[in-house]
Amino acid sequence: MAVPEVDKKMLGELEAMGFPRPRATRALHYSDWIIDHENDADIDEMPLVTVDISIGSPEPFYFTEAMKIKAQELRDQARKKKEEEEKKLEREREKGRIQSGKQLIEAKRSLEENERKRNIEFRKAEKEEEKRARERIRWKLKQDKLERRVNVGLPPEQLVAEERTPAVRIEQNPFPVRSVAKSERMRECLRSLRRNHKDDDARVRQAFQTLLIYVGNVARNPNEEKFRKIRLSNPLFLDRVGSLTGGIEFLELCGFETTEGEEFLYLPHNKVDMATLNSAASELKSALTNPFFGLL
Repeated sequence: MAVPEVDKKMLGELEAMGFPRPRATRALHYSDWIIDHENDADIDEMPLVTVDISIGSPEPFYFTEAMKIKAQELRDQARKKKEEEEKKLEREREKGRIQSGKQLIEAKRSLEENERKRNIEFRKAEKEEEKRARERIRWKLKQDKLERRVNVGLPPEQLVAEERTPAVRIEQNPFPVRSVAKSERMRECLRSLRRNHKDDDARVRQAFQTLLIYVGNVARNPNEEKFRKIRLSNPLFLDRVGSLTGGIEFLELCGFETTEGEEFLYLPHNKVDMATLNSAASELKSALTNPFFGLL
């Protein structure tokens, strides 16, 4: 802003008349302005007006060849760094995929090995059960033969002697099981159930299948409480398992406990034993597939 140019002579005359220089300058600049703006607050301040100020433009900036080369080098370095980082990230991903593949293969191998061992143990159990069944059949045939001899006048001492032999032989050949005491008790529990209901094979088979479902559900879903809790008053449970001698006892051997009030059979999470459940499943499969199971 700059002070406006006015007529010097007229400015002197106005000043001689008693007007201050700012008022006189404004009056001359705006013609009739002094009368219209006599009461303005800034009337005694020197007025400012816009003026043109020429500012010279600086010299243009030119990129030198060296600067262009340097800029290209920086771009190349940035691109190479990004490519190296991407390659490194891809290598890490590949390592992760390889490691995951190895872990998956190892887990699969372990599962297959465990399944193979279970199958071997299951086949051994079947063979031993068949052997025990055949032994009992032979013993019964001998008993029948001896009884017939007694009926025709043979001495009874021979019967006593023959009776002792198979009994001792059976006691001296215990069945080799994985968790000795509990597996044997489970097997005996299933035999008892079969003997007590020998005239209803369909119901016995249904009981074994239902027990296998209960055991399998817990083994596959140990964290699911609904599979570890059985209502004793459930009509299906009563019909298939609860009303049969040995059914509830078998579940108790698997870890189930009767709750207060005897309303449920419940298997606490901290008492889930996978070895016991696998053993129970093997015994049930043997009972279902072995035609001689519990007959004698």
